[in-house]
Formats: sequence, C-alpha cells, structure tokens
Amino acid sequence: MSRTFSGKQLVKALRRIGYYLDHQKGSHIFMHNLEKNLSVVIPNHKELKKGTLHNILKKVEISIEELKKLL
Repeated sequence: MSRTFSGKQLVKALRRIGYYLDHQKGSHIFMHNLEKNLSVVIPNHKELKKGTLHNILKKVEISIEELKKLL
C-alpha cells in the first residue's frame, strides 16, 4: 500500500457510498448503512494501521483502489 489513510478520510469515503454516522464513543466512530444493514467501527486516528484498514474495507466490500477514487 503506497498511501496511508486517516479515520477522517475513511469516514468521508464511506459517507459517499451510503453510510451515515450513527454515534461516536471516544475516538471510535460507529457508522451504519441501512440498505445493507451493516455497521462498521472506525478508529478516528491520524493513521489507520494496515490490518485495521483492510478489515474495514473487507467488511464494507470495497478495495483500496475504490477507496482512493472516493477521496
């Protein structure tokens, strides 16, 4: 992966594909998609760890390339 992503960037990208902010507890942002009935938790950090990012992307079924296009 040539680029790192922040939690804020990931929230912005997920909003563009239909997720909305459900609530936040501390530094964790809970987002939900009503169409897919899917919730995802995003740590609001400056830089997401590689494994954390990949697990979130796998759960919402988008690739790194698609994420780059959304930003």
